[in-house]
Amino acid sequence: MATHHDGAGPDAAARGRTVVVTGGSDGMGRGIVLGRAARGDRVLAIGSNPAKGESLLAEATASEAGDRVEFLAADLSTIAGNQAVIDHVAATYRTVDGLVLAANRQSPQRVETSDGFESTFALYYLSRYLLGHGLMPALSIASQPVIVNIAGVGLTSGKINWDDLQLRTRYRTIAAQLQAARANDLLGVAMAGRFGERVPYVLYHPGFTRSGDSVMEQVNPLVRTVIKTLASVAARPVARAVAPVHEFLDSPPTAPLTAVDRGRPVPLDLKTLDPVAARRLADVTEQILAAADPTRVTRRDGTR
Repeated sequence: MATHHDGAGPDAAARGRTVVVTGGSDGMGRGIVLGRAARGDRVLAIGSNPAKGESLLAEATASEAGDRVEFLAADLSTIAGNQAVIDHVAATYRTVDGLVLAANRQSPQRVETSDGFESTFALYYLSRYLLGHGLMPALSIASQPVIVNIAGVGLTSGKINWDDLQLRTRYRTIAAQLQAARANDLLGVAMAGRFGERVPYVLYHPGFTRSGDSVMEQVNPLVRTVIKTLASVAARPVARAVAPVHEFLDSPPTAPLTAVDRGRPVPLDLKTLDPVAARRLADVTEQILAAADPTRVTRRDGTR
């Protein structure tokens, strides 16, 4: 379901910059959406909760930026949900200048999606893989495009469970989050190696942030309370956490891959950014996506 404000359609899209933000109705994603709209960009905010989408649009309208924000409800944990976003963007916007990947949600128990994937792996990693490749045609024709993946680069905890990517035998909430974070590190390496000369890729770790509720919606209420209490005294405010994202969007890096952990550049020879592992994960990802969707065909340019 897409919710438009006047000016968010194809005619408006021809007039200037367009930014797509996943997880755009809550937390850091919401802050980025409103910040870009305030700067004059048209923004497509993607989220799973229509009520939060309506709230986002109301806030944008109150700040006189409502005509520059569109909300699209989509289930990014499914292949079909991601394809619906890709199709919508292709039909509505000629180019995409910036893609910000921020959707994530924790689950205390293992949940399997309709495609047969563990939900954290599907939402936190696979959706970013699918959208990065699927929107590449629109990104590659923009004058100064960039992809910003908000994850956990710079951390070395966690691992890719090559023999059990879907965590069927060893599911833990933190293990699932860390595996997806490490997968996003490798995604950035693979995408930069393939497309980075034309569309730079940024891996950005904002650190502990006073974000929205969507990441913790399924977390035990007691644990949620503890985390919120800690966040109130130790976490960075959203505005501070997303400031570097605005900088990346305003002035995309010239290097194919940039990695930043809480303001500090991350060495690209870090073990979690291994190009060999990145190629392996890219190959495995295509295999599991093809198995889930036999009609899937990916061409060398990243389109379908």
